[in-house]
Amino acid sequence: MTTYFSPPSIVWTLWALFGVYWVIAALGSKRTKRRETVGQRLAYILPLLAAFFLLSKRWAARGWLGAHLLPASAGVEWFGAALAALGIAICFWARWHLGGNWSGTVTLKEGHELIGSGPYRAIRHPIYTGILLALLGTAVQIGQARSFIAVFVALGSFYFKARREESFLAEEFGERFTAHAQRTGMFLPRFS
Repeated sequence: MTTYFSPPSIVWTLWALFGVYWVIAALGSKRTKRRETVGQRLAYILPLLAAFFLLSKRWAARGWLGAHLLPASAGVEWFGAALAALGIAICFWARWHLGGNWSGTVTLKEGHELIGSGPYRAIRHPIYTGILLALLGTAVQIGQARSFIAVFVALGSFYFKARREESFLAEEFGERFTAHAQRTGMFLPRFS
């Protein structure tokens, strides 16, 4: 039985808040100067939709996909909810610093800036880091094989999207982006 103050309800509330914030924050985005093709966008959107369905649809828990990889305990579920909350917080922090340069698609904006503040000081794609951490938290809270598969599908999708974004940024900012990339990690801080 799910109550209003349970790990599953908290996790899905966090995802709903994420969606609402993203829609509102998108209203302040700059005008687009250059955009990826529809085919390129579908190449990462379709795997993300598959990951979402693996996480959110109970019918996806059939057979081996529903096998529990973690013990079904309150402690594990609360740990997953905490990871999801941390991931969503990182997303909000990164989105705040990105400001009007943000887009849901791979684009360059008019007056695009190379952001190096907040989480962008150490990570080139902290929004993806936050989403992946929130997905991992959701997977831990669910505890089933399907949820961890969803995280790996999303990781692959974000990796390919991030590489395309970096090619756009390298063309736009040249050596400035190269220097930024050498100082930062793609999804995790660079420790060397």
